[in-house]
Amino acid sequence: MGSPFDFSSLSSTVNDLSETNIVEVARYGWGRQGLIPLWFGEGDVPTPAFISDACHESMIKGDTFYTDQNGITELREELIEYNKRTFDIRLNQDRVTVTNSGMMAITIVMQALLNPGDEVVVIGPVWPNIYSAISINRGIATHASITLHDNAWKLDLKDVFAAISTSTKAIFLNSPGNPTGWIMPEEDQKELLNFCREKGIWIVSDEVYHSLVFDRPVANSILKYASPNDKVISVNSFSKSWLMTGWRMGWIVHPVGLSETFAKLIQISTSGVPAFIQKAGIAALSKGDQVVADLRDRCQIGRDIVFDYLEQWPRVRCMRPKGAFYAFFSVEGMENSLEFCKTLIDKCNVGLAPGSAFGPGGEGFLRLCFASTPDKLNEAMQALGKEIGGR
Repeated sequence: MGSPFDFSSLSSTVNDLSETNIVEVARYGWGRQGLIPLWFGEGDVPTPAFISDACHESMIKGDTFYTDQNGITELREELIEYNKRTFDIRLNQDRVTVTNSGMMAITIVMQALLNPGDEVVVIGPVWPNIYSAISINRGIATHASITLHDNAWKLDLKDVFAAISTSTKAIFLNSPGNPTGWIMPEEDQKELLNFCREKGIWIVSDEVYHSLVFDRPVANSILKYASPNDKVISVNSFSKSWLMTGWRMGWIVHPVGLSETFAKLIQISTSGVPAFIQKAGIAALSKGDQVVADLRDRCQIGRDIVFDYLEQWPRVRCMRPKGAFYAFFSVEGMENSLEFCKTLIDKCNVGLAPGSAFGPGGEGFLRLCFASTPDKLNEAMQALGKEIGGR
């Protein structure tokens, strides 16, 4: 055997990246017979056939060559139409860039915006990869917290404004939010946008769960109030709404004039999304409204199953979310969410995500994805009840 690998020869920024606690829990549970995994943000329904067929037909036709780094014209036009009918927002092709996933979109946005030492105020709890996308680009994440207050997740914008410093380059928000399901009120969107205009600060708005809401047709996009030249970037994805988590395709809506910037960043990373995957995206957008509606209905059923249990358990503090597809709840007496999730795997054979993975404000909570079948959710909740349902 040779000597252990010398990790000090790697970039210190890369070495400082930590594995998320969600992955640690998943590795702890993977391979266990009969385990019910509710730790990741996806359901158990495969991509609809008409979307897969569009990809296959495109491949057979020979759409296997390099493409425009910003995305093929047909898909960007379809995205323009989608934004118009969904959000009543008028765009042009110069403002739309197709990316290799929503996560890739966030990463290249941070590449475009950040200089070493720039700060990003992250409104959390939030998906842990956001922090990594900031740090890998030598930025510094600061924080403003959503809190569970009076049976609702709420954000005090004063906390966001107080987190601003002379080094702040951007504010990152995720609405509807992962893991809380929090939706930023429209009046808060307007106030935040006005504040950022005055300060010259960017807003990066992750809106991947915009269609998965239960009390309105769609969650409002902050783009509705932004001009084409405002420092606002919206990030979106095909993964959640159209059951395409493994396809890895998203899009960015950015200010006029930035398409070439993002094209350069895509050129040196992936060279663009394959044309045959983009053709699947066209099918999803043009023919997939019923897919989205069915998923939303299924998630609402799943939400209600899960919360009908949680609300009966005296040790649990929770709130039915208005968006996304997660239950984010606390358990009285739980001191370490990571270790508690491992205990739940051992005793209940159910995999959840620890709240500690979601940054400051997340410890003390657990996340459960309810985008699964009723039978699976009932089985999981009955098993969890044996460990956390009593006093």
